[in-house]
Amino acid sequence: MIIDAHLHLWLEQKGRVGDRPVVGLSGGRSDFGGEIRQMMPPYLLGGSNPAEILFSNMDYSGVNGAVVTQELIDGNQDSYLKRIRKQYPDKLRVLSLYDERAGVMPKTEGFDGIKICAARLDDPELLHHEAVFKLASDNGKFIGIELCEGDSQVASLETLAKAYPDVKIAVGHFGMAGRGNWTAQIKTALLPNVYVECGGITWLYNSEFYPYPTAVEVIRQAMDTVGPDKLMWGSDYPRTMSAITYDMSLSFIQRSERFTDEEKAMFLGKNAAAFFGFPEMKEISRIKHMAED
Repeated sequence: MIIDAHLHLWLEQKGRVGDRPVVGLSGGRSDFGGEIRQMMPPYLLGGSNPAEILFSNMDYSGVNGAVVTQELIDGNQDSYLKRIRKQYPDKLRVLSLYDERAGVMPKTEGFDGIKICAARLDDPELLHHEAVFKLASDNGKFIGIELCEGDSQVASLETLAKAYPDVKIAVGHFGMAGRGNWTAQIKTALLPNVYVECGGITWLYNSEFYPYPTAVEVIRQAMDTVGPDKLMWGSDYPRTMSAITYDMSLSFIQRSERFTDEEKAMFLGKNAAAFFGFPEMKEISRIKHMAED
């Protein structure tokens, strides 16, 4: 069973980067605060990134379930995510979006967790956002969080993780591996309720490209530091698919000889299934593709 612990979906991209708007265009492109960027694969037309195309990618790659997180650059997708969570209860887990500028607490009903884009907070001191952790604790939700590069927010996250030990926390983007004191973020997973997921790691090591040998080595280093049971795979679909295919975001781990079969099984699915509460699902049969003999 394979679980993607970090990806994005939206019907309309209408977010912000800092104080500048982010708007979906066509051909997978977006106006990213005044700069045109290839936000998605070019076959995603009209600025829309719906679940049905994701599911086709997942089926092809043998991925059973996915965790749909959110980002301020995409805009609030609560309404769409709540609807598809209800439509696909076994296949998806979804997070509501915390937006400090909105002046209201994030939604919990119909959601599995809450997303904090900590690296984009106007007030980066996490202790000033403790109410979100309390809300998660009171409502039995997990928290997905992406920290600023380095260790500037690590101490505050550890304080909150200890204050709310019943709240499971998933640190995203693999602790911004390779940037600043990234290992401090990985070591937060030494706390019993903190895990780390690697959504975005192919972005962090885009310059070396597939099969991402340095990314493989930092995952190996993290496993040796916090254990293979505290780490989870994530694709960061569809943004990273502007450079690689969805299948490539998974296969560079599957084909690596740096991990045992059991470590791969834990990293690619077992840990996420337990963390996010996915039901047991059967392995998806692989279909031979046309480039194979």
